[in-house]
Amino acid sequence: MPKSVITPTGTAAPIAPFSPGTLADGVVYVSGTLPFDAQNNVVFPDDPKAQTRHVLETIRRVIETAGGTMADVTFNSIFITDWKNYAAINEIYAEFFPGDKPARFCIQCGLVKPEALVEIASIAHIAK
Repeated sequence: MPKSVITPTGTAAPIAPFSPGTLADGVVYVSGTLPFDAQNNVVFPDDPKAQTRHVLETIRRVIETAGGTMADVTFNSIFITDWKNYAAINEIYAEFFPGDKPARFCIQCGLVKPEALVEIASIAHIAK
């Protein structure tokens, strides 16, 4: 099964050996996405809503580059650094998934950069 690497225009070089996304057999796999700018600096320190919006907009760019939409997302893995931000993160998350919600899980853990409050990885099925 062939796969294609998905890298939206203007995407920063990954800080580790991975691609922003891959497309295989109509399924888009989006790597764990952090609130990074084009230089891999964390944006919006101490603002879980703004970080979540940035992460989901980045994920949307990967999925759209592959030919899909956020409505095609079937699963999200969510990593947060503190449960106190859970409600704020969910508020923004709900804006990106207004209809049927994807399956997901959420865990609290440390992230690669301490200023990052949220990381999300996604799977979207775009084959029609």
